[in-house]
Amino acid sequence: MTELSEDPLYIILRSKREATRFQILVQIAEHQPSIRQQEIAEKLGVTPQAVSEYIRELVEDGMISAPARGRYEVSKTGIEWLLNHAEALEAYARHVRRDVIQQVVVWTAIADMDIKKGDRVGVYMRNGWLYASAKPTSAVGEATLDAASGEDLGVAHLSGMIEHTEGTVHVCKVPRVARGGSRKVNRDLLLEVAGMADIVAAVGLEAHVALVKAGITPDMYFGAREGVVEAAFHGLNPAILVVDEEFSDFIKRLESTGLNYIIHDLIAP
Repeated sequence: MTELSEDPLYIILRSKREATRFQILVQIAEHQPSIRQQEIAEKLGVTPQAVSEYIRELVEDGMISAPARGRYEVSKTGIEWLLNHAEALEAYARHVRRDVIQQVVVWTAIADMDIKKGDRVGVYMRNGWLYASAKPTSAVGEATLDAASGEDLGVAHLSGMIEHTEGTVHVCKVPRVARGGSRKVNRDLLLEVAGMADIVAAVGLEAHVALVKAGITPDMYFGAREGVVEAAFHGLNPAILVVDEEFSDFIKRLESTGLNYIIHDLIAP
């Protein structure tokens, strides 16, 4: 049985066995309760016999339950194990993107003044965009080409940390059409929240219609969940209207990222 107290990052990256267990749990969670072992084997590139053995172990460890043949469900213990490991992987990926890759790639920034190739430039974040300036900042690099003010500019050999404050996500709950849809949205509160936001997004047709009825054109609709998360990481304060049945899942997504958020219930009494 796997010790749940072990470092999840070490487990997933160093142990092929635990990485496979993780992937099998993800597959079951995504397709439960009905998923065939053959399907899992094909997706993961392992034999059905291996999947069968892994599933037997996961049942013994209390990670999944098998109420009937060919029916599997991830238990509370399994969900907690998945979340723990997924959050560790996400944090590690963020470290790689922010602290490692920036040392070996050319970053794209907007020149905030005329800059010459080879100039030492300071890099900073403003309104969600990366800018380069001849003025020193906490993160510095080397311009890879000439750029006039407002042009895109390559910055190599970036060192230091790009200073910026992560934004706060305003999460607004709206009802599905069966519970009144856009007709049950508090328009005054919607306008108040939208006025505090840098960008506004919608998840669900009811959310989109509620914004349009309030005279607001959503900045995001398709892919809005991840777009809002990225916007907040870049220092913007987004507002997102989410239909009530998808509300809890989005809050869990924000919890896993560590972003700050404020909940607004737009459902009128």
